Amino acid sequence: MNKNKKILIIGSKGMLGQEMVNVFRKDEAYEITSWDINEIDITNTKDANNKITKLKPAVIVNCAAYNAVDTAENKIEYEKAKILNGKAPGSLAKTAKKISATLVHFSSDYVFSDMPEMREPEGCSHTCATCSLHQGGMNELGFREDESPKPISNYGRSKLLGEKEVIKNVKKFYIIRLSRLFGRPGKVPGAKKNFFDLMLEVGKKNREVKVINDEISCFTYAPDLARKTKEIIDAKKSFGIYHIINSEPCSWYEAVLELYKQAKLKTKVIPVSSDDFPRPAARPFFSVLTNTKLNSLRSYKDALREYLNNIKKK
Repeated sequence: MNKNKKILIIGSKGMLGQEMVNVFRKDEAYEITSWDINEIDITNTKDANNKITKLKPAVIVNCAAYNAVDTAENKIEYEKAKILNGKAPGSLAKTAKKISATLVHFSSDYVFSDMPEMREPEGCSHTCATCSLHQGGMNELGFREDESPKPISNYGRSKLLGEKEVIKNVKKFYIIRLSRLFGRPGKVPGAKKNFFDLMLEVGKKNREVKVINDEISCFTYAPDLARKTKEIIDAKKSFGIYHIINSEPCSWYEAVLELYKQAKLKTKVIPVSSDDFPRPAARPFFSVLTNTKLNSLRSYKDALREYLNNIKKK
């Protein structure tokens, strides 16, 4: 009798999905089923429910998502985003509850806006203008898992809808928020290149590039995210919301400086305001996610070095 735990990975050919497949494939304790759009359309509620119910996995990992941030500002596209990022996860949650499965769903830092709440350090008496308790406070500033979301873009609203639908419809869930995902491009038609790939192309074609310097967040390396997600599942962590990001928050400009340094490109990088690059969707100027529940991931710089080395080997 096969006692391996059945796990279903949806969106298995995307940037994150393929890494999830790779991580679980190495563990003989799991029996993996990997489905992409050709095998399952999670927006087709009835059909998706029937297929998953028949398979009856113990864990459902949903990596399928609408991620065109600016395109989602279009009214018609926003409806598509709400269905794929919002209503479909809710349907998956209902199916998961019916078959007693655990649902893993991924969300985004774009559910937040403005600045997170500044919590006073333990022991603060509120009687001094400055004190040693506050030293280094800004380095720890970020959105905790329990802070109230307030998205400012349609994409962010669609991701928050997905969170709410999952929480409403199943108790056994892990909602994992990430930001600025990078890794190998997905193996599906029209798969997006990650930020670093795009900036490498631009840097090789131009003597100088202008990069936004007033939007601060964290990068998330897809293989690191996949491994950490598996750790959560394996350890049977408490159900709820988790933040998984690589350490060292930075601006897009700072990230490109690091990229060109590691890639040994001499391209000049010029910092500019986000006002110089008007885009349809509003972005938060600060969307750093704070991880309070898990061991921290390595620096994005170390993850980037591994990624670039892997590119060179191909």
